[in-house]
Amino acid sequence: MGQLEMPGDSFMEHDAVFRFHCTHAETLYRSLSPEMASELHPRSKAECSLEAPNVLVLKVHAMDISALRAALNMWLRLVQVADEMQALAHHTREE
Repeated sequence: MGQLEMPGDSFMEHDAVFRFHCTHAETLYRSLSPEMASELHPRSKAECSLEAPNVLVLKVHAMDISALRAALNMWLRLVQVADEMQALAHHTREE
């Protein structure tokens, strides 16, 4: 994966890519999209996309390992919360 330019000509040096295979990938994507639109971090950048109908891809790029760790903590937690809310909504509908 190539390096991305950040504002101010800083370069990304660390990348992490996660693929979540699940039946509700599109719902997770829609849940994360507002967070992606408002993301403004000087040392990291995240991208979210649908690779296939059931595959959510989360890419996190950071200038240093500390920024990568912090960004991963945030984005993976947001994915987890969105997944838990999806499960709760599905369970509630079944009752």
